[in-house]
Parts: sequence; C-alpha cells; structure tokens
Amino acid sequence: MNILGISAFYHDSAAALIRDGKIIAAAQEERFSRKKHDHSFPKNCINYCLKAGGIGAKDLDFVAFYDKPFLKFERILETYLATAPKGIRSFLKAMPLWLKQKLWMKDLISRELGYTGKIIFPEHHASHAASAFYPSPFERAAFLTMDGVGEWATSSFGVGNGKGIKIIADIKFPNSLGLLYSAFTYYLGFKINDGEYKVMGLAPYGEAKYKDLILTKLLDLKEDGSFRMNQEYFNYLSGLTMTSAKFHELFGGPPKDPKSEVTKRHMDLARSIQEVVEEIVMRMARHIKKETGEDYLCLAGGVALNCVANGKLLRSRLFKDVWIQPAAGDAGGALGAAFFTWHQYLKKDRTPEPEDSMQGAYLGPSFNDAEIKKFLDENSISFEELLESKISGRIADLVAQEKVVGWFQGRMEFGPRALGSRSIIGDARSPKMQSVLNLKIKFRESFRPFAPAILAERVSDYFDLDRPSPYMLLVAVVNKKHRLKMTAEAENLFGIQKLNIARSDVPAITHVDYSARVQTVHKETNPRFYELIAAFDHKYKCPVIINTSFNLSDEPIVCRPEEAYSTFVRCEMDYLIMGRYLVSKSK
Repeated sequence: MNILGISAFYHDSAAALIRDGKIIAAAQEERFSRKKHDHSFPKNCINYCLKAGGIGAKDLDFVAFYDKPFLKFERILETYLATAPKGIRSFLKAMPLWLKQKLWMKDLISRELGYTGKIIFPEHHASHAASAFYPSPFERAAFLTMDGVGEWATSSFGVGNGKGIKIIADIKFPNSLGLLYSAFTYYLGFKINDGEYKVMGLAPYGEAKYKDLILTKLLDLKEDGSFRMNQEYFNYLSGLTMTSAKFHELFGGPPKDPKSEVTKRHMDLARSIQEVVEEIVMRMARHIKKETGEDYLCLAGGVALNCVANGKLLRSRLFKDVWIQPAAGDAGGALGAAFFTWHQYLKKDRTPEPEDSMQGAYLGPSFNDAEIKKFLDENSISFEELLESKISGRIADLVAQEKVVGWFQGRMEFGPRALGSRSIIGDARSPKMQSVLNLKIKFRESFRPFAPAILAERVSDYFDLDRPSPYMLLVAVVNKKHRLKMTAEAENLFGIQKLNIARSDVPAITHVDYSARVQTVHKETNPRFYELIAAFDHKYKCPVIINTSFNLSDEPIVCRPEEAYSTFVRCEMDYLIMGRYLVSKSK
C-alpha cells in the first residue's frame, strides 16, 4: 500500500512516500526549486517520491496533507475579528492565497496529482507527533511537539503506544514557544524560520542579563511549562512584524538592522531567550514525565531543532532516552501525515526498528557514477577518477592538508542538516578552519559554529555523550582531556573576542562554551562517509572532522551534481568529490 504525505503553504514544503509502513523516499521542495524554505505546492519532490517508488499517482492508495486548512482559516478569521481593525493589512495580505488555493486543498491535490482517491487531513500537531513517535525505536513513549503554530495548537504532548498515538494536552495560539523565539530572532536582525540557528549560535557569547525581564514582563510561566504571553509586547496578531514598540522600549531600542554589527547587547539578548526556552522545555518535560510515567520521550516541531535545549534535556536523565525527528520542522509533517494514515487511520501494526526507521535520514535522490561523469564530460570539466578503494585515503589526506572539500555522495538527506551526503568537510584540528569556512566558503557570520562528525564508537572519547547522535540534534560538551588550558588573559575576554581562542585540540568544532553539535557516523547507514573518517583516524589519529552543509549562505543544500559544481566554483573551496570523481579548483 502506497501513501503519499504532503506539507505545503507555510514554509519548508515537502513530500514523503511510505509503502506498507516503510519509508521509500522523502525530500523538501527547496532542494529542487532552489528557493530556500520554498512553501509552494511540492510538485518536484512529489515527482521524485513517485519515481523513487517506481509508481504513478494512480498507484497511490492514500494521500495525506499535514494539517487541517479549514481549522487554520478559522484561527486567522477569529484572530482578525479579535484585533480588528488593527490587523487589516496582514489580513488582506493573507486572504488571496487562502481564497485561491489553501481552502480548496482537496481539489488542488487531486488536480496537481491527477489523483481521485481518499485524502486524509490529520491535525498539524498530530502530524508532528506521528513523525516523532512512529519512526522512533520505542515500542511506547511520551512525545512533545513544539513549533510556531499549527491550526490552534503551538505545543502538545501525549503518549504513543504500538500503533496508536494520543494527544493529552496542548498550548494554544497566540501563546507559542516557537513564536517567542522567532520574535527575538526578528529583533536580533535575522530572518524568521531561518535565523533561529544564528540566535542559538550567538547565545554562548553573551550573558543571560535579560532572562528575568523576559520571565516577568513577556511571560506568565507556570510550573508545568504552560505559559501565557503578554501580547502588548508582540505584534504578530495584528501587524506585519513580530515585536511591538513596547518590546523595543523594554529592550533598549528598535530591532537590529541586519547589516549592522553584532554587539554585546545582542549576544546577551540571544543568551537570555535561549535560557528561557531551555527553562520552558525542561518544565514541560518534567510535567510530561509526571503525567505519563513514560521512560522515553520523542520530539518534533521546529523548536525540537534547538539542539542546545535537547542536550540539556538528555543530560537531565529525566527520561532513559530521547529521540528527535531529524526533519523536525514542517517538512517532517509530510512524513508524519503519511505515518498517521498508516498506523492511526488504517490501524496497521507497528514494529519499531532497533535504532529507528529513518534510514539515517538518507531519503532523497542519489546520482550514480555514470550520471556524474556524464555531467562532467558534457560541461568539459577536468577531473581525476579514483578507485573505490582509494577515495577515503585520498580525501583524508586533503583534509589533513587543511583543504576544504565538497563531499557529494549517495542519497540526499531529509531535514535541515547535512549528514555526510551533501556536506562540506574540513580538518577539525585546524585553528583557522572555522573562520575560513564561515568567511570564504559559506559567506556567513563569523560567530557561527561548525559541527563535528565522529565515528559512532568513538563519541565518548571526545564528548560527554554516551549514546548515538546520528542527526546532529544534540549538543554535548568536549571532554576535559581534549580541552586546552586557557590563559588568564583569554579567560577574561568577552563577546566576539572569544572567537579565535583555541579551546581544545579540535578547535574548529569547539564553541566558546566548549560545546559542539555532535553527529555520530554509522557504518550501517553511511559506509562511505564512515570509511573517510576511519581513514582520517587511521592516518592522523583523529576520529573527528568538520561537517557543514553543502550550500552557500541563503541557498538550499545542493541536490544534483549541477548545484554541487556551481557552489564549488562560486566560493574558495579547494576540491569537490562527487562519486569517484575528484575535481580540483587549481585545475
């Protein structure tokens, strides 16, 4: 039985195909359209999913859409009526798309696909819950979903058991953890639904000076993690911005101009909101533990991509283990809707996989050597063809020479992280590699940290982490034995001055607070990437390399050889390896 899940029309549109409860394919529309966070109907990734499954639309048994458009429309109307006439501009901006497309989702899906069968519409947070629990390795577990807003819910929790999921309680719009974090993202001069990672990366440079102010003025936070937001400080109910004049007055000025310098005040604001979010997540988790008594917890929704909060939750030992959906945002809702249809609607049994059923999140398109060579030949690009057995050793040598290498192998990842299929790699031991990658390759802010990819069995040798982290969704601290002793002068530095101080023997992946967003690499799910790191360890006695996503600033991660090569020539990357073909910038 083939079920196609779709998410669209908010941000990160995506499609996913499952067959008899197993994932066949999943991808985001942005990777095909080349528009970052593309929210349009995901024609391209639907075509990819059907092709990967060897079927046409006529072979689909069900299509599932990740939320209920009519309920969402009801929320928009009620919000406008509650704030009228103030929200007229945002209301008029939203209406054309609703009246032309979003309200007629059944017709739109049928027309676009040429599909006449049954269409299922789970609620938004039910799709998130399904994406969190069903692919997880647990027979039963609690789940927590947190994002901006679905129809009305902004956070929910419940229990998954076997084939069933049950939502127990939720927090409703306009009180939203995701929108709270987005308000600060906007205020700090970053793009909403894109710059939240930047706020998280900036936080360790600052102090939580505004934490109490946020908790006393902006929020009424309860012991169980539920909260009410003081809407006088926000503008998203009736305006086209996130924060109000009262918010700006409280925090000492208007929103930051994106082009202006990051100051100590901005760092302190980032640290403050990060700590508030961590506090709320911990209170929610304690309440869920008390209410459900479950040993395991699953997370999804955009806030579940906050890997600092995830790391803190894991270290608390509240739950025996925590599993996070790698495509935790709206893209993962497509997968959740498909799983919801299979297990909840059709009541099909579920057998959890020992690790999980996400297949390492390698669910996108792949390109074989013949296809890659055809592209290189047709464009007269010179290359060196490597023997399969020589790839890992040769690339390990280049990394050790402080070369920056584009790594294009196997199936593209599903979700926002590059996990060793569409990656840029470098030497984690190099003190200069963080600034080189940020300024010359990624063209992005210098303070942004880079993630380590480490052989799964060696993770505890370098980090205070005793379990796998295959999806780069947990932050852990670098072990003391790998840290460098700080001079008194270095200890007294503050803000961005901390940036260029080497803090460990893998300085390029060690953030200013000794933390790192860890990816454990597993031979079973990505043998070629594993072999590369194993070769680097064998030759250079270090099982860690830098892994960052294969894209330039404000562009989606590359999908096809064409985009990989285009990205390679537009920055100061030294080498590109696609399949067995090595391209050198110098040639």
